[in-house]
Amino acid sequence: MKKIAVVSDSFKGSITSQEICDIVAEEAARFFPACEVVGLPVADGGEGTVDSFLQCIPGEKVALEVAGPYVSRIPSFYGRFGETAIIEMAAAAGLPLVGDAMNPARTTTYGVGELMRHALEHGARRIILALGGSATNDGGCGAAAAMGTRFFDAAGEAFVPVGGTLSKIARIDNTETKRLLDGVEVIAMCDIDNPMHGQRGAAHVFSPQKGADAEMVRLLDRELVALDQTLSRELGASVAELPGAGAAGAMGAGAVAFFGAKLNPGIETVLDTVRFEERVAGADFVITGEGKLDSQSLRGKVVIGVSRRAKRLGIPVFAVVGDVGDDIDEAYREGVTTIFSTNHLAIPFSEAKKRSKQDYRLTIENLFRALAATEKKA
Repeated sequence: MKKIAVVSDSFKGSITSQEICDIVAEEAARFFPACEVVGLPVADGGEGTVDSFLQCIPGEKVALEVAGPYVSRIPSFYGRFGETAIIEMAAAAGLPLVGDAMNPARTTTYGVGELMRHALEHGARRIILALGGSATNDGGCGAAAAMGTRFFDAAGEAFVPVGGTLSKIARIDNTETKRLLDGVEVIAMCDIDNPMHGQRGAAHVFSPQKGADAEMVRLLDRELVALDQTLSRELGASVAELPGAGAAGAMGAGAVAFFGAKLNPGIETVLDTVRFEERVAGADFVITGEGKLDSQSLRGKVVIGVSRRAKRLGIPVFAVVGDVGDDIDEAYREGVTTIFSTNHLAIPFSEAKKRSKQDYRLTIENLFRALAATEKKA
């Protein structure tokens, strides 16, 4: 065994991507002492994305104060990697930032726009927006306002729209935003394909977990329909049906309409940025994983994104996951060689997460024992 690549997502709430890389490296040192281990801890767009990049490529975390979900100032950050800035939406508008005071009709993405503006004013020419974990449903209007877009109501008064006031927008002037983004590439990472509004849209699917009851869900959806119509009229932007438009309270739609962003699957953006093909070249196999491998994973999350690329390179892929759902045969066709569950005792997640590191290590140990035995025979 000469080279092993580890490109795994975290197991949410139990084990981080970096811990996974460390465990594999430690076990490899036991069984294959001369083996090189390349660890690329990754995330597909949610919380922890900046830290994952910082562990893979040279960069720095920039700390600053911005508006939080309810406008009051909070400490935040983004990642700077040369002329590329990576901005986690959750760092300024994330659900954990509101605690029990969840109300997606009132929360704002203004702080996300402040992070973008700071990055641009300090030399960024490429911005990657990690869409995920938001407490908002404002279609990105708050972020656009911080980036210079002006919103006016029917009386001609300027205001910053939130999820419950999108229908009040009568006119949009995004001249300043266009100026700031002249020559800048914006990529929005998202791992869902939901549209902006409707039964599969941002409000109906995601706002209940942000605190919306049934009546608020209907209100938020109507407001997004109104925003869709306004964006079409004022900016000539037809974004509602784009795959991912409904991501992060319809921030996906707003990122395209206001910033000219490209909506890319999160894992694809990550793998491009960390130079996946170059880093794993020559590996005997790749170890990947996530908390649960199921039909949702097949829509382009970490395991499948890694496996597709490894397959093109002719490298076997071992998926080590917390749990395995039904209907995952497609994973094998996408490049996964074999799948291992770390849940040895077949217990609920609430119990399994307490022993995640122990069980992950045991799974890797058993995998390496089998491989070492095969090597000896050869």
